[in-house]
Amino acid sequence: MRTDYQNIKVIGFDADDTLWVNETYFRDAETEFAKLLSRFETENKIDQELYKMEINNLAVYGYGVKGFVLSMVELALELSNNTVSNSSIQKILDIGKDMIKKPVELLDGVEEVLKVLYKKYRLIVITKGDLLDQERKLKKSGLLKYFHHIEVLSNKNEDNYSRLLKHLNIKTEHFLMIGNSLKSDVLPLVAIGAKAIHVPFHTTWAHEEVAVNPNNPIDYRTLKNLSEVISVLN
Repeated sequence: MRTDYQNIKVIGFDADDTLWVNETYFRDAETEFAKLLSRFETENKIDQELYKMEINNLAVYGYGVKGFVLSMVELALELSNNTVSNSSIQKILDIGKDMIKKPVELLDGVEEVLKVLYKKYRLIVITKGDLLDQERKLKKSGLLKYFHHIEVLSNKNEDNYSRLLKHLNIKTEHFLMIGNSLKSDVLPLVAIGAKAIHVPFHTTWAHEEVAVNPNNPIDYRTLKNLSEVISVLN
């Protein structure tokens, strides 16, 4: 199946791990957190319990570093039976602050691709997470000049995408989404009649992993890197 992109007028880009590095910092923070609390439980168990805590808290805190930090604090209290020291809580807060202060590291070829595409297409960013943090990263990235619109969603699902495209007066058949997550950036768009391109990142949060049935073909492309997008669209 060869997807036709001739009708595409607007291209949406995911931000984290599509435009710049993000998930790597979460993995590093999880390792640091597990070592900090290793006197209470094994590091592997701490990692498992932190994931459970994050998932349980998504409806309350949403996505992003701040919710992640709150989940770490909550788990520290739970694992220690409320005996964790103030200094350990401070270290957890410092882990979060260090994540927020990380430099914005663009992935290979990102700006070169945007320079080409924004001359022909209307480009927008559709991401999720903490609004303040995402605005900070976009500003530091130096990429804002390429985008017509920035949208930070509470969740990336069919309903939210449909509402956004309607609000921006974009027909689904004219829209292409590019991102690293099948669950968030590809499958919901295909389901509503838009196009999608999957550009995997080397590490993915377990919550974003999804199995695709090879016997049930879905109309999307998977590319090795973002630079391939230009040749695909041409």
